[in-house]
Amino acid sequence: MKGRASSNPEDAAATTRASRTPASVLFWRLFLINGLVFAVGLTVLALSPATVSSPVLLNELPVLAVGLVLLLAANAILIRASLAPLNGLTALMGRVDLLGTQDRFPVGDAGDLARLIETFNAMLDRLQAERGASSARALAAQEAERQRIAQELHDEIGQSLTAVLLGLKRAVDTAPADLRDDLQAVQATVRGSLDEVRQVARRLRPGTLEDLGLLNALDALTTEFAEISGIPVERRFDRDLPVLSAEAELVLYRIAQESLTNVARHAHASRVQLWLTAEPQQVVMRVVDDGKGTTGNEGAGIRGMRDRALLIGASLVIRSSATRGTEVRLVVPMAEQR
Repeated sequence: MKGRASSNPEDAAATTRASRTPASVLFWRLFLINGLVFAVGLTVLALSPATVSSPVLLNELPVLAVGLVLLLAANAILIRASLAPLNGLTALMGRVDLLGTQDRFPVGDAGDLARLIETFNAMLDRLQAERGASSARALAAQEAERQRIAQELHDEIGQSLTAVLLGLKRAVDTAPADLRDDLQAVQATVRGSLDEVRQVARRLRPGTLEDLGLLNALDALTTEFAEISGIPVERRFDRDLPVLSAEAELVLYRIAQESLTNVARHAHASRVQLWLTAEPQQVVMRVVDDGKGTTGNEGAGIRGMRDRALLIGASLVIRSSATRGTEVRLVVPMAEQR
């Protein structure tokens, strides 16, 4: 028994759209344009007083040449207008950034290429979503690994060094006078190593962020940075910040941490500013130094900062100048935290 054709208008429309591929649309567009141009040319030639003899007379050649030029010009103008959206699409392909804003080609300007543009925009949406999901998984695994390493540093290496210090203390108390100075020097070295291990563990796992909140964690971070690097930090924190998600607080802390690390390693700065302010519908963090600026090549640290900003729907802008230093500006929209 033969199946009946669907009488549903929506199914019929869907079938029609599926059969109209971008290639077929473009083919028929160009075919109709050329057909229209030659039909108009034929009509003009038929209605005009101009005639063509056989063989062609010399005085008829200019008329034919002018007609050919007009046909080609009209054809070129119409085809160029039809393919104009491809120029914009090519430019978008060259500048698109999956870590940037929602930069999409407007479908309303696409004409007969609307379906191609819609497909391209949908592809960008999928790629951006997949990039965000993969970055989230990678950063979650990174944070888990950091916590594991910090725990091992604290529980195993830290306790081992503490036991060594206790043993050295007993050795110093019972050692002869000629060995006591050497043992005390070793004791000071081990104590310094224990302090460094604790600092590394704190940087890997910011306990103050979990226990005391974002502002206290940033206070501790900048204080430790100033003590280690010798670079003073000007802090300006709004104490009435809106409530942020735990993920957003961690992103703010990690980006501040990475920014200060870059200042200590590369900037040769004499001072740093760290501001965290509440603005209408957003929270803004700025880290500004007066160093020598960057070379423009983004390393793994900056790429990691951009990935983290993407996770919470924030925008990260880095401006650098050889005379005015570097500014890292992170804008967290509150709509993303609901």
